[in-house]
Amino acid sequence: MVKPSLRREMAVLVVQTRQISISTACAAFNISETCYRYQAKLSSENALIADWLIRLTTNQRNWGFGLCYFYLRNTKQFRWNHKRVYRIYRELELNLRIKPRRRLVREKPEALAVPTQINEVWSMDFMHDQLADGRCIRLFNVIDDFNREGLCIDVDFSLPSERVIRSLEQIIEWRGVPKVIRCDNGPEYISNMTKEWAEQRGIKLDFIQPGNPQQNAYIERYNRTVRYDWLAHYLFDTVEEVQNFATAWLWTYNNERPNTAIGGIPPKHKLAMAA
Repeated sequence: MVKPSLRREMAVLVVQTRQISISTACAAFNISETCYRYQAKLSSENALIADWLIRLTTNQRNWGFGLCYFYLRNTKQFRWNHKRVYRIYRELELNLRIKPRRRLVREKPEALAVPTQINEVWSMDFMHDQLADGRCIRLFNVIDDFNREGLCIDVDFSLPSERVIRSLEQIIEWRGVPKVIRCDNGPEYISNMTKEWAEQRGIKLDFIQPGNPQQNAYIERYNRTVRYDWLAHYLFDTVEEVQNFATAWLWTYNNERPNTAIGGIPPKHKLAMAA
């Protein structure tokens, strides 16, 4: 089905080349004469919106319309209507291609509890990647499930139980002690050293069932954001480069990047609203 804007263009072309009347051309292409004579009113704001969208999608290639709109609305405080922004977004052909997935019939997992206050539940997990020379590195991620705030990203070639405990202690110094920490069954978490430390601190370690990563969905979704926002975009030569980039990105994630899971605002904004 041909859109009215294209039918209008065809009618204009026919009038100019075939020398027929406007009314005849409009009748032939099923458009009104008002549509034929309409002249779009250009707005300088449209150019500004287009410039912002192009810059956002260039710097954040995995951001779709939702994140772009929330960033402009909630972080930059622009009051543009979402329909207007979406129209320009589509005209610029910035929309991401959604890869269809095969739907597998699975048992419905137990719903995750939604924390109602800060430090009620933390989640922690590891990620793996490689440097430019092929050496493997690990990333230790911790978030607060209440506002999805990233609490740390530690990077090294090896992160045993001692490093995990040291990282958690550093977070506790400025954040406070959590009631529960959710994690998988990795050797660093199930070790006696980690269990003894948690008992001394009065922290419950909530282990998910083996083979059910959806039970740790908050940190798994966060890991995906880490990988597709920056980790998969660059080649790093040293662990120090990865750590410095991760630290800078973590500040942007917590303070500026909209999070659709908490209403399109950055994690720090939700924390301020709950204070």
